[in-house]
Order: sequence, then structure tokens, then C-alpha cells
Amino acid sequence: MKKQTKEHSMHRAKNFRGTSKKLFVSMGRYRALFVVAIVFAVLAATLSVVGPRILNSLISLLLGASYQTIQVVKYGLLIGGIYIASALLNYFQGYCMSKAAVRLARKMRSDIIKKINTLPLNYFDKHSYGDILSRVTNDVAMLSNTLQNTLSSLITSSVTIVAIPVMMFTLSWQLTLVALLQIPIAIIIIFVVVKNNQKYFVKQQKYLGDVNGYVEENFSAHNVVKAFNGEDKSQVEFEKINNNLKVSSRKAQFFSGVMHPLTVFSSNIVYVLICLLGCHIAIKNNDGAFLATIITFMTYTKMFNQPIQQIATVSSTLQSTVAAAERVFEFLNETDEPDESKKLKKLKKIKGKVEFKDVCFGYNPNKEIIHNFNFTALPGQKIAIVGQTGAGKTTIVNLLMRFYETNSGQILIDDVPTTEMNRSYVRSLFGMVLQDTWLFEGSIKENIAFGNENATDEEIVKACKMANVDHFIRTEPKGYDMVLDEESNISAGQKQLMTIARAMVQNAPMLILDEATSSVDTRTEILIQTAMDRLTKGRTSFVIAHRLSTIKNADQIIVMKDGNIVEIGKHEQLLKQNGAYKELYTSQFETGENF
Repeated sequence: MKKQTKEHSMHRAKNFRGTSKKLFVSMGRYRALFVVAIVFAVLAATLSVVGPRILNSLISLLLGASYQTIQVVKYGLLIGGIYIASALLNYFQGYCMSKAAVRLARKMRSDIIKKINTLPLNYFDKHSYGDILSRVTNDVAMLSNTLQNTLSSLITSSVTIVAIPVMMFTLSWQLTLVALLQIPIAIIIIFVVVKNNQKYFVKQQKYLGDVNGYVEENFSAHNVVKAFNGEDKSQVEFEKINNNLKVSSRKAQFFSGVMHPLTVFSSNIVYVLICLLGCHIAIKNNDGAFLATIITFMTYTKMFNQPIQQIATVSSTLQSTVAAAERVFEFLNETDEPDESKKLKKLKKIKGKVEFKDVCFGYNPNKEIIHNFNFTALPGQKIAIVGQTGAGKTTIVNLLMRFYETNSGQILIDDVPTTEMNRSYVRSLFGMVLQDTWLFEGSIKENIAFGNENATDEEIVKACKMANVDHFIRTEPKGYDMVLDEESNISAGQKQLMTIARAMVQNAPMLILDEATSSVDTRTEILIQTAMDRLTKGRTSFVIAHRLSTIKNADQIIVMKDGNIVEIGKHEQLLKQNGAYKELYTSQFETGENF
């Protein structure tokens, strides 16, 4: 099981202000839409606050001794126009905000995918795929939802909280002071809750990534889990991780939910105090017209209560959003593979000579696993690499393809160090057929042409015939246009033959083959072996051998043990030496073991 990603901060967002600023900068060309949306939200909130103030004037007019109908109509039209304008502004700000948020989410997902393609492979050795997937889906979705739904509410609420007291002061400073009691109460509630709540939102996002990672790994290895009757163990482990998510989510949502009833209770107390004080002022001054002010204040108090509740709720959402943003930016800030776009050196005529000179390497800098590896493959030779599991066979291939860089020493192709060439160019020199077949959802034709998008139909068919898979393809519905998906009933051997056809279409000058005949029947093994022989003809080939019987015709066989070459030679020569190769060969035929 792949180790879960490194622990994130378990207490609070590392840098709330810095992350928020970075998020605004990342909006790029979409900032204009956000600014327009903010302006519309401010105007809409301002108009909604002005409405009750004009309504107060209308009520005062109606309570007066005399008034004209035309005055009432004017006030009514003005109030109606204000609320219609406010509604239209809210609509347009919502449209702009949603458009910008969706586009930003698309950009961030694209940035993450681009980042995945530029990260060194050792990053994925230390981080679970499920956690990365969670950043692409859950974290970005949370950012998008917050920008669409929460940001506009925060802006509207902030404007309302500022504008309402101004309007209140123009009516009655005594009632305004009572109404403003809600603010310190709300601030205390928000401060206490947010201080204790943020750490649970950070944990919630972290454990959500853990759950995704565990589910992804178990589904990808579902057959293995079933084969070893590991369902119960898997369920227990999942319940443990899922319970961590449940606990952190419950605490996060509880603290978020408790703010609403607390703010409602405090606002209701203030609401009652305003009514009592307003009545007292009206009776004391014998001012019946003050009734209009009381009604307006009750309206403003109700309006004032809503943004306070929204800010209290939004504050918790922002904690979760900042935690999600930090996870996204943390991933985007990971160190890329060194840029090699300026390395333009290419081989004029590729012969296929490959040389290892004093190569040393370790996945962990403190633990070297390849020691002073020296070997030369001449053009057109078939080189087999054998050894027990962990001997370093796959590591040699990884270094050859520059998936990892050597700690010291050089790898040369036609006497040119691979480090002097762009890694993409180096990889284009090799066709690969791996033990784990990889086919994506798409037509058979698209899968086979993956390494050479300019391949013609004739080239694809020719490659499939050479790979002994043309007949099978033609018997399938729609033939080469058949779409491969999870429901496709394609055997492991047929998939392997398709990957060989893909390598033939790529037509690279050199090859890396991770033999995959151990899980197929004898007849399919013969087909695969024949196809591989056709593929390797005339090309320098490196074969990681699992069945030693398949490499008898190799030009050189490298026997590895603990990262060292212990023997080199041809099949018959190595058997006569009665050394490590003969021991492997004999044990394989006695036990049926593959390496």
C-alpha cells in the first residue's frame, strides 16, 4: 500500500492572509470579472439598505395630518425602482461571479494536471494518488463553490453592516446604539468559534484526501484484496480512516452550526430592546410619528441580523476554503523536474550504442542501490537483465529513460551523455513494452497510435499483423474502431500484444521490454515472444527477463545482485560458469519461479 501523503498542518491554516492574496493573484485575467461582480454586489447591497429609509419617509407622510396621493405614488415608484435595480444588480453580480469562479476552477485543474506532468517521479513515490486526486476534485470544487456562493454573500453582508448603522443614525442615535450591541456579541461568538474550528476544517480536508487515497488504492487492487481474502482487513482499515474523517467533520460542522442559533438569540434580545426603547421614546415625547422610526428600525434590525449570521457562517467556510487553497498551492509549488527546453542537442544518425559509466544511484540519497555500474550495449544488440527481485533491474531502466537522475557517473547514447540531451528527446529514442499493460479508454486504433499520432491506418494494421493481434481485432465489433473501456472483455495477453503493436508503430530506434509472459497461457506466450522478436530485430534492446527461457538468444545477459553486476555473458557461457545465472536458471525450472 502506497504511503499516504505527508501530514498537513493539523492546527490552523499556515498563512490565511498570504494564501488569500495568492488566490487573488492566481485569478489572473479573471480578476476583472470578480471586480465587476464585487462592484455590482456593493451597489445592490447599498440600494437594499436605502429602501427602508425611503419607506420610513413614506410612513411618516401617511401618519401626517395631510398628504397627496401623488406623493405616495412617487414614493412607491421610487421604492419599487430601488428594489428592482437591486435585484438586477444581484443577478448580474451572481452571473459574473459564477462565470469567473468556474473559469478559475478550470484553470486550477489545468495547472494541477500540467504540474503532474512536470513533477519528478520520486514525488509520486512519496504521495498517494488518491490525495492528489482529492486536490484536483474536492479542494478545487470547494474553492469554486466558495467564490460563487460565499464571496458575494461576504461582500453584501459587509456593505450592509456598514450602511445600516449610517441609516440608523439619521433616524435615532439611541436606538442605533442598542442595535449595534449585536456587533460585539457577534464578534465574540465568531472569534471563539473560528479559533477552535479552523483546525478541524484543516483536518477534515486532510482526512478526506486520506479516504480518497485508500479507496483509490483498494479499487485499483480489488482483485488482489479478494484473492487474499483481505476484505475484512481492508474494511477495518477503511473504517479507521473514515472515522477520523467523521470525527473531524462532526466537530467542524458542529462549531459552524452553533454560530447560527447563538447569533439569532443575541439579535432577538436586541430586537426586543429596540421595541421597548422605541415605545419609551415615543411615549415620553408624545410623538406618534416616531412609530415610523420604530417600524423602520425593526426592519433594519432584521436586515442587520442576516449579514451578521452570514458573516458568522462564512467565516467557517473561509477556513475550510483557505485550507483547500493551501493544499492546492502546496502541490503547485512542488519542485519541478529541471527545465531542459534549452537543451537542443540531438543525434544526427542514431546507431544505438548505449554505455553506462560508473553509474551510482539510490532512490534515497542516503541509501545507494546501484554501485559503479559499467556496461556497454553495442548497436542492435539484445541485452537481457536478470536477477532476483530487488536486484536493481527496473532501476537501470528508470535511469536509462531519465525517470530518475544518477547520483554519479554517466549514461551515454552514441557517445553523447543523456544529460546533454532533453529528457523528452531521450525518452523518444526508446519504445517501451511494460509488464503492466496500459490501455486508455478510446478506440483500439487510438491506443495503438498513442506513441505516433501521425501513424496511418496502413502502418497501424501492419504493426498489428507483426504483433500477431490483427486477427483478434478484426473479430471484435467495429474492429479497429472498437472502444476499449472497463466493460471490454480483453485478455491480458491480447492487451500485451496491443502494446507491442503500439511500440512497433512508434518505431523508436531502441527498445525497453519488461517481459510479460508469466501470466498468459503457453500459446499466447509464443505469440508474444514471436512479436517481441520481430520488434527487437535490428534495434538495441534491453529486456528485463522474468522467464529465463525467453532470453536464450540474447547477445548479452547481465546478472545483477544487490545493484552490482555479478556476471555477464551469453546463455550457454553463463551456464558453464556454474555461477549465479545457472543458480537462477536451475531454480526457475525446478520451482517455476519468475524474477
